[in-house]
Amino acid sequence: MNGDYTQEFVDVDGARLGVQVYPEPAGPPGAPVVVIWPAMGVRARYYRPFAAALRDAGLAVIVVDLRGTGESTPTPARSCRYGYAELAADVGAVLDALKPRLDGRTRLLLGHSLGGQVAVLHQALHDADRVDGLALVAVGIPWWRGYPGVRGWGVLPYTQGIAAVARLLGVWPGWGFGGRQARGVIRDWAHTARTGRFPVLDGVDAEAAVGAIRTPVLAVSVDDDQYTPHETLDHLCGKLAAAPVTRHRYTVAEAGAPLDHFTWVRAGTPLAARIAGFAAALPPR
Repeated sequence: MNGDYTQEFVDVDGARLGVQVYPEPAGPPGAPVVVIWPAMGVRARYYRPFAAALRDAGLAVIVVDLRGTGESTPTPARSCRYGYAELAADVGAVLDALKPRLDGRTRLLLGHSLGGQVAVLHQALHDADRVDGLALVAVGIPWWRGYPGVRGWGVLPYTQGIAAVARLLGVWPGWGFGGRQARGVIRDWAHTARTGRFPVLDGVDAEAAVGAIRTPVLAVSVDDDQYTPHETLDHLCGKLAAAPVTRHRYTVAEAGAPLDHFTWVRAGTPLAARIAGFAAALPPR
């Protein structure tokens, strides 16, 4: 138990996912629900300031620790076999567990960085009708050719070097990037960095499946993002060929504070209001 939220757990395939449930917002019951999926190696509790901003904007908030991070198990080790396919399936397991609280309510998946890729892949590979909207914040495909200027020439060896270490050691120890991660997660992430495409997951062409998503998307890139600059989210939006996409750049001027890949979480009040507006415009259940 935390003063801000109630800590709950969902068991799935030998893993236990930590789920932080915030109190309902003020106002009429049945507010839209936002389920936040974090960035690689970032604990769910990091999003407390943004959860507060979303609640103040009239939204119910739930934050889930990605498998292997924070309150979620297993701790990444050589024995871990999971990758993007399992992370995407975890989204469905959490939605199933939360079903009594979600019934009849508008529900959004809000993904940050890796969490955004996971949310997109859930919509592509599983029952998309469980979700009414996707909010992608500071998300991008880290394709090396998609970075502006000469940056991509550094991204390619950096990402593939991390993947090589993960293969060699059987796990990514988290040396200076991303926290400790299962090698399958790093393998799939490095594939997107190398090819600009989602990998085949459990025999399914995820790239083609993403192109068939019809869920409305609010796609927000953030000024001064050192990992997923605006161009990387443009690349991801290009894959969402069948979805109605609202594209927005969250600027330092709008936020009223410095921004980067992580600090937007602490300067998110204007962004929370924009997400609440997006949720209100979705067709009611």
